Amino acid sequence: MLAQQPTPKYAQRGLGRFIYQTLNDTSSTASSRVLVFPTAGYAPETSLEIGVRAFSLYYAKDDTLVNRLSEIVLYGFVTLRGQFGAQLENAVYSDKNTYYLLGRARYQQFPLLYYGIGPESSPDNPLLVSSSYVQFRQRVLRKVIGNLYAGPEVDLQSLQGVSFARDNRGTTELPLGARGSTTLELGATLVYDNRKNVLNVRKGAFVEVAALRNLLQRNTFDFQRILFDGRLYRPLGNRNRILALQATGMFINGNVPFNSLALLGGENTMRGYYLGRYRDKNLLAAQAELRWLPFSFSRRWGGTLFGGLGAVAPSVSQLQLNQARWAVGGGVRFLFFQKKDVYLRADLGITREGTGVYFSLGEAF
Repeated sequence: MLAQQPTPKYAQRGLGRFIYQTLNDTSSTASSRVLVFPTAGYAPETSLEIGVRAFSLYYAKDDTLVNRLSEIVLYGFVTLRGQFGAQLENAVYSDKNTYYLLGRARYQQFPLLYYGIGPESSPDNPLLVSSSYVQFRQRVLRKVIGNLYAGPEVDLQSLQGVSFARDNRGTTELPLGARGSTTLELGATLVYDNRKNVLNVRKGAFVEVAALRNLLQRNTFDFQRILFDGRLYRPLGNRNRILALQATGMFINGNVPFNSLALLGGENTMRGYYLGRYRDKNLLAAQAELRWLPFSFSRRWGGTLFGGLGAVAPSVSQLQLNQARWAVGGGVRFLFFQKKDVYLRADLGITREGTGVYFSLGEAF
């Protein structure tokens, strides 16, 4: 065993003590802990952002042998562009993993870029869309047998105060939902999940299939969707090297507002593309990631290499391989919660249209 290192003088009081304790979390694996600290990050959608994160990572009844790690994250931020928002994410397991609550709630008010709909949307002169956006999505799942869960799902989305800035092309055709929308999707979800730590999976699988239908504003937005998300994690040679695979799909039928279309890009899928760079009713995407957590020569530093393919189309029959977009990249990792095996990540995604830089807690998938 490694000898306990003495606490440096700068870490014995004040701000230095806070920073030292944050970066050297020595709480036990089983103990619950709420950590609040300022953060800074960058993504193509927001530029530089600063904010505050509050994390709660715990095991129900402090039982690490049977129960899975639960995660609750609250995040509020502002950006240099005057954007602001807040988001609450949860992946909570009850005792003996009988119930599983998986979802998020968010509010954001900042402009986003709209490139149009379809696989051939142009990267030039996107429209700037300003709005206030609220989403509440939650799955309430109960164990059926083993690692199989089932239950209802609700997805409420409201986009208000929408305005599209004029662009150099003189575009006048605006998408469905351009004046705002409120949708409430209800449905059922089936989940297989044998992961132990959702923020850093070293072995296991996750498969989710959901069917939802909108119940509000049916005269304008009458649509239903099917979602699929499959993930597989396998160690390669030793525990520190992991191969992670993911395939996702979204299939929508009906009249759907533009903000509820399937989106390609962002910090989790097809990193390097702006979130919503491509959007349409149907999406297929797959990605693979090789992770070293940590490197063999380090206790706390690791890294990843990743690549992915994705495509959107107005119908399933029109999904074509020659319209697929690619993204590759890599990143570095820092072991933030040492006892709970949770890393901070910094990723660089590269595409044929440019690059994207991302900072976050936990892996992309």
